[in-house]
Amino acid sequence: MSTRTRRKFSKEFKLEAVKLVREHGLTCLRAAQDLGVHPSVLARWVREHESEGNESFPGSGSLLPSDDKVKQLERELRRVQMERDILKKAIAYFAEVPK
Repeated sequence: MSTRTRRKFSKEFKLEAVKLVREHGLTCLRAAQDLGVHPSVLARWVREHESEGNESFPGSGSLLPSDDKVKQLERELRRVQMERDILKKAIAYFAEVPK
Protein backbone atom coordinates (compact mmCIF):
# COMPACT_ATOMS: atom_id res chain seq x y z
CA MET A 1 0.00 0.00 0.00
CA SER A 2 1.54 3.29 -1.06
CA THR A 3 1.09 6.46 0.88
CA ARG A 4 1.26 9.40 -1.47
CA THR A 5 1.57 12.90 -0.19
CA ARG A 6 -0.17 15.67 -1.96
CA ARG A 7 2.23 17.97 -3.74
CA LYS A 8 1.79 21.69 -3.25
CA PHE A 9 2.84 24.27 -5.77
CA SER A 10 3.46 27.96 -5.17
CA LYS A 11 1.43 30.64 -6.84
CA GLU A 12 4.50 31.70 -8.82
CA PHE A 13 5.02 28.15 -10.13
CA LYS A 14 1.40 27.94 -11.25
CA LEU A 15 1.54 31.35 -12.93
CA GLU A 16 4.71 30.41 -14.80
CA ALA A 17 3.15 27.11 -15.87
CA VAL A 18 0.08 28.93 -17.18
CA LYS A 19 2.36 31.40 -18.93
CA LEU A 20 4.05 28.55 -20.80
CA VAL A 21 0.70 27.46 -22.19
CA ARG A 22 -0.86 30.86 -22.84
CA GLU A 23 2.05 33.00 -23.98
CA HIS A 24 4.62 30.55 -25.28
CA GLY A 25 2.13 28.36 -27.12
CA LEU A 26 3.02 25.02 -25.55
CA THR A 27 0.26 22.46 -25.25
CA CYS A 28 -0.90 21.51 -21.78
CA LEU A 29 0.43 18.01 -22.34
CA ARG A 30 3.93 19.14 -23.36
CA ALA A 31 4.20 21.80 -20.63
CA ALA A 32 2.92 19.34 -18.00
CA GLN A 33 5.52 16.76 -19.03
CA ASP A 34 8.29 19.38 -18.84
CA LEU A 35 7.14 20.54 -15.41
CA GLY A 36 6.41 17.11 -13.96
CA VAL A 37 2.71 17.67 -13.27
CA HIS A 38 -0.33 15.86 -14.59
CA PRO A 39 -1.81 17.45 -17.73
CA SER A 40 -5.28 17.70 -16.17
CA VAL A 41 -3.80 19.66 -13.26
CA LEU A 42 -2.17 22.14 -15.61
CA ALA A 43 -5.36 22.42 -17.66
CA ARG A 44 -7.28 23.21 -14.44
CA TRP A 45 -4.74 25.91 -13.57
CA VAL A 46 -5.18 27.46 -17.01
CA ARG A 47 -8.99 27.44 -16.68
CA GLU A 48 -8.81 28.91 -13.19
CA HIS A 49 -6.47 31.66 -14.34
CA GLU A 50 -8.74 32.47 -17.29
CA SER A 51 -11.80 32.77 -15.04
CA GLU A 52 -10.24 34.43 -11.98
CA GLY A 53 -7.44 36.48 -13.54
CA ASN A 54 -5.05 38.01 -11.03
CA GLU A 55 -7.11 36.67 -8.12
CA SER A 56 -6.42 33.06 -9.08
CA PHE A 57 -4.35 30.81 -6.83
CA PRO A 58 -4.98 32.66 -3.53
CA GLY A 59 -2.95 30.16 -1.52
CA SER A 60 -3.55 27.75 1.31
CA GLY A 61 -6.35 28.91 3.55
CA SER A 62 -6.87 32.14 1.63
CA LEU A 63 -10.18 32.93 0.05
CA LEU A 64 -10.97 34.84 -3.09
CA PRO A 65 -12.70 38.15 -2.32
CA SER A 66 -15.98 36.77 -3.63
CA ASP A 67 -15.65 33.65 -1.43
CA ASP A 68 -14.83 35.83 1.56
CA LYS A 69 -18.01 37.86 0.98
CA VAL A 70 -20.08 34.66 0.77
CA LYS A 71 -18.62 33.42 4.08
CA GLN A 72 -19.39 36.77 5.71
CA LEU A 73 -22.99 36.68 4.45
CA GLU A 74 -23.43 33.08 5.64
CA ARG A 75 -22.29 34.09 9.15
CA GLU A 76 -24.72 37.02 9.14
CA LEU A 77 -27.55 34.76 7.97
CA ARG A 78 -26.90 32.27 10.81
CA ARG A 79 -26.91 35.12 13.35
CA VAL A 80 -30.18 36.57 12.02
CA GLN A 81 -31.83 33.13 11.94
CA MET A 82 -30.80 32.56 15.57
CA GLU A 83 -32.29 35.91 16.57
CA ARG A 84 -35.51 35.05 14.71
CA ASP A 85 -35.78 31.68 16.46
CA ILE A 86 -35.28 33.31 19.87
CA LEU A 87 -38.01 35.85 19.13
CA LYS A 88 -40.40 33.10 17.99
CA LYS A 89 -39.85 31.23 21.26
CA ALA A 90 -40.36 34.42 23.27
CA ILE A 91 -43.64 35.16 21.47
CA ALA A 92 -44.85 31.59 22.07
CA TYR A 93 -43.87 31.82 25.75
CA PHE A 94 -45.66 35.10 26.37
CA ALA A 95 -48.72 33.91 24.44
CA GLU A 96 -49.08 30.98 26.88
CA VAL A 97 -48.56 32.91 30.12
CA PRO A 98 -51.86 33.04 32.03
CA LYS A 99 -53.11 36.48 32.97
